Amino acid sequence: MQIQSRFCSHRLAALLISLTFWSGLPGPGHAQEELRIATSYKLMTLDPHYANLNENTSLLSHIYERLVYQDDRLDLKPGLAVSWRAVSDRQWEFKLRENVRFHDGSPLTADDVVYTIERIRDFLKSPSGGFRSYVTGIESVSAPDPLTVLIETDGAVPNLPLFFSSIFVMNRPAKGFETTEDLNAGHPPNGTGPYRFESWSSGESLRLAGNDDYWDGKPAWSKVTFRVIENPAARVAALSTGEVDVADAIPARDVASLKERGARVASVGAARVNFVQFDVARDTLPGVTDKSGEPIANPFKNPLVRRALTLATDRGILVDKILAGYGTAAAQVFPNGLPGTSAKLLPEAPNYDEAKMLLAKAGFPDGFNLVLAGPASRYPGDAESLQAVAQSWARIGVNAQPAAAPFSVFNTKRAAGDYGVWYGGTSGEAVDIILHTLLASPDPERGTGALNFGKYRNEAFDAMLARAESIAVGPERNAALAQATELVMADQPIIPLYHFHHIVGYGSRIGSYVLHPRGWTTAMQTLPAME
Repeated sequence: MQIQSRFCSHRLAALLISLTFWSGLPGPGHAQEELRIATSYKLMTLDPHYANLNENTSLLSHIYERLVYQDDRLDLKPGLAVSWRAVSDRQWEFKLRENVRFHDGSPLTADDVVYTIERIRDFLKSPSGGFRSYVTGIESVSAPDPLTVLIETDGAVPNLPLFFSSIFVMNRPAKGFETTEDLNAGHPPNGTGPYRFESWSSGESLRLAGNDDYWDGKPAWSKVTFRVIENPAARVAALSTGEVDVADAIPARDVASLKERGARVASVGAARVNFVQFDVARDTLPGVTDKSGEPIANPFKNPLVRRALTLATDRGILVDKILAGYGTAAAQVFPNGLPGTSAKLLPEAPNYDEAKMLLAKAGFPDGFNLVLAGPASRYPGDAESLQAVAQSWARIGVNAQPAAAPFSVFNTKRAAGDYGVWYGGTSGEAVDIILHTLLASPDPERGTGALNFGKYRNEAFDAMLARAESIAVGPERNAALAQATELVMADQPIIPLYHFHHIVGYGSRIGSYVLHPRGWTTAMQTLPAME
């Protein structure tokens, strides 16, 4: 995807100049041999539109590209589209890049973009909504000429280019729409990206070959192999022994030992948030009982309980101890200072006495029992965070039993409603994207609330968010998003815990690795070492 092949262009350019000066970096047409990457990301599908998850976004970005990409400051840059403009409040025009070809040799045209939008909007039925929220406001899409895409929306969508920084462009087949089943069954993915698909073994590996005809130049590696190693210790071991060249999602506790063994480490603050989320909709919840083990009415419907648990959460332990300083305590969905964040929202120190008072006022003077679910080995410090939060809550009489499971199991059970409260994480292109999917009221028609598994609803927040989203990108929009965030965070539908840092380790065959705050792991971020 273009976001990785060209992001951080200023950094990459400096590195390329430096490495080329020392004559070690292969020039055009001299790709290195195989790059071996150990990744925590388990590719779930070869359908680029089925699931809006980081593992799919990261790995499929080698094969597919987007119209627009975000650089390391989250600013929009040309991708497959060289330009875009709002023709009117309800009409956008995108101009495509010339001389771009899919892996089967067919040229990229506006008709492929039309197909991509229509496939997501009208055909694909993803359980979690996939990318539909990005295109629900599109009333029609047409191709006036082979390199022009004209989009009509059903209202003002001032942030439409940002939405297209998330959508991979597919090639229109001879007839109909390609199904997810067909793609997963072996129909070769056909994108415009710097690497071609070779093979995929679900949960084990993804093998790619360099696309020598790539429009932006021959890629640096002739072959790329991703090995799925979900266990962090096993990834660290594979890098330490030289079995792989790059390992992602390195635990902060292992950074020092890796450096002692000769590996190098890159890190960057993540444009994402990890949080505790409550089910606030159902009358009773699985795993939530009184102290004798009897079911009780859903306590999370009461904002006093949510506030009490927030005050009983020690973020400092999570950041300083579990993340070893490779993280920032959170009070909102993005780290302070990024566009759309509020300077008024700052992490609070725990206040157990006030938390106990709020619990008593809510009718739970003795606390209650619950199961605190979460994924294991998906995020830095996830299982340990469950334990730490449970220990904090025990201080106010809330006995939390941590229940960590592999992400595939956790994700399935969470969607099925098997949990009453859980630890999770999400990333997005911008503050409004996360607010839209995580905290806005679930509405399939509007495409909101795809990740709002707690079924939280707040009409005042929905209205404020809709107003913010109607404003063109700039200071006024950012201020409106900050105000909406302040309103919803005061109601505590989630407890923001931390913004962790992405940490990647790499060995002697790698000259440098340039991280992006969105946290992708790609071959395009990797420059070969000098020979």
